[in-house]
Amino acid sequence: MIIKRKNYKAFGLTVSSEIELPELQVSTEQVNKDKTVEIAIENLTEKWNEVSANQKHIVVTEQFVMMKISNSAIFCIEKGRKISVSPLEKSDESAIRLYLLGSCMGIILIQRKILPFHGSGVVINGKAYAFIGDSGAGKSTLASAFLQRGHQLVTDDVIAVSLSQKGQPFVIPAYPQQKLWQESLDAFGLENTNYRPIYDRETKYSVPVASKFYDKTLPLAGLFELVKTEDGTTQIHRIENLERFRTLFHHTYRNFLIPRLDLMEWHFSMSVQLLNYVSMFQVKRTTAGFTANDLVSAIIDVINEEEQTNEKHSNDFTQLHSYAK
Repeated sequence: MIIKRKNYKAFGLTVSSEIELPELQVSTEQVNKDKTVEIAIENLTEKWNEVSANQKHIVVTEQFVMMKISNSAIFCIEKGRKISVSPLEKSDESAIRLYLLGSCMGIILIQRKILPFHGSGVVINGKAYAFIGDSGAGKSTLASAFLQRGHQLVTDDVIAVSLSQKGQPFVIPAYPQQKLWQESLDAFGLENTNYRPIYDRETKYSVPVASKFYDKTLPLAGLFELVKTEDGTTQIHRIENLERFRTLFHHTYRNFLIPRLDLMEWHFSMSVQLLNYVSMFQVKRTTAGFTANDLVSAIIDVINEEEQTNEKHSNDFTQLHSYAK
């Protein structure tokens, strides 16, 4: 597991790591210290004992976040720049990587004030569209169905959103991998023998998608919240008004850290900026049968209709402006 330090790229950052991370793309770009995250092996036992007190799993301070994960490691994430890893006895290498690329990177993004959502993002009509939802809602499966239709993946599991100088939100690409359940592999005709099971989830697999990965930033144009329903129908409706803020916070990755890091004001400000540009919809999908392929068509119809409406409004404004002259 421990290797000579190697540079990878993910979330617009250079990840300089002493731990091998085969999920990530190797970086050959010149290192920018301000955009570098260091991953180092260190003994954190003494530090954990000093700061943990009665906290069994996580300690949050302005300077760092520490976590102790059974069968994995003690992690210390500092100032958006460094992740120290102290493997526990009989730790599992895949478990360490799972937490490094999930919770640890999510915390790094928050510390850098890059807004992370729990979901998947794909490219549609040259823009990024994000599928957010609770665990098991079908985010990765829906993204995979879009990939089967020729679209590209921007990110899976953690959606990193930043703002341009003009305040426009854009999605930063993560790395070319998806996490899919066995039933999704079956539906797409994929053999599980070709993929590595994810730690502690025997029927969920890591699926490389290098040929279908988009590695450049894209403007975020829409968010679709996936919700399961048992009424046998699929419905899509627009999320309006204050409900949009609740939805954004609910699906912020590791959102319990936001108040503990005193970042509620920042989160609200980011949400306001994002909602100036982004349409939000809720997709209620039936739990009966495999619905991802049908959802692709329905969502594309919604997006095309939204774009036509926006184009009409833009044309109307242009005409009005020309009349005013």
